[in-house]
Amino acid sequence: MTVVAGIGTGVPAGGGHRPAYLVFCDVDETLIDCKSMFEFLRFQLVRRYGEEGEERYRRIAGELRRQSAAGAPREDVNRAYYRSYAGESAAEMAELGREWFSLAAADPGFFIASTVAELDRHRAAGAEVVLVSGSFAPCLDPVAERVGARHVLCTSPLVIGGRYTGDVAEPVIGEGKRAVVLRMLAEYPGVSPRDCYAYGDHPSDFPMLDCVGHPRGVGDAPAVLAYLARRAEPVVAAVSGCALACWSMGRDEHSDACSGECALPLG
Repeated sequence: MTVVAGIGTGVPAGGGHRPAYLVFCDVDETLIDCKSMFEFLRFQLVRRYGEEGEERYRRIAGELRRQSAAGAPREDVNRAYYRSYAGESAAEMAELGREWFSLAAADPGFFIASTVAELDRHRAAGAEVVLVSGSFAPCLDPVAERVGARHVLCTSPLVIGGRYTGDVAEPVIGEGKRAVVLRMLAEYPGVSPRDCYAYGDHPSDFPMLDCVGHPRGVGDAPAVLAYLARRAEPVVAAVSGCALACWSMGRDEHSDACSGECALPLG
């Protein structure tokens, strides 16, 4: 059974079970060969509104791409995406997400086979798989179920009265990925971060890759290859909250750069 552990869900991660180690995996273009947020946005709009939905999609996607091209932080673009869902039924989006997935996953190229094989290997070795993404549950829950991921750490749009407000508590993008990964690691004090793995395809995944002893890249992006070269030697990590946070940011908790009070709520 998949446990969705997005921001603000209140679902405990460990449940008393201790895996051999954890494997954190980005989703879009790391596990699946598409951008789920855009693919689902188009699908659900066209599914409901036909040609008008296609026009809505082009307008929303165009604005998001313009913001990105103008240099807007990825976190801000992520927030802007979810504003387009204001007023929508969360239950309806969940149903449409499963419909989207059933059609999309029928394409043999939907999943990146090499990543799926790696996750299968880790699960066979006793690891728990954790999906980490700026996408949201309607897209990610069926993906997690298919690959046997136990947890999903994702951007969680706020819901009131069963409908999205258009706001999010915290985008799981860039440093947001570091935050959610560190929080999950803190819930498994018996698991050493240096034994854990993380998979990503883009520099925005580096904060997540920083948190584990075994970072892995998917694809051949030069920036990712350069990062992995720098991380070729495993780092010996401490397991306390402050030490873990400092280690993931490349500094010593005993140095002048550390205040001694971890800014992340790891406890």
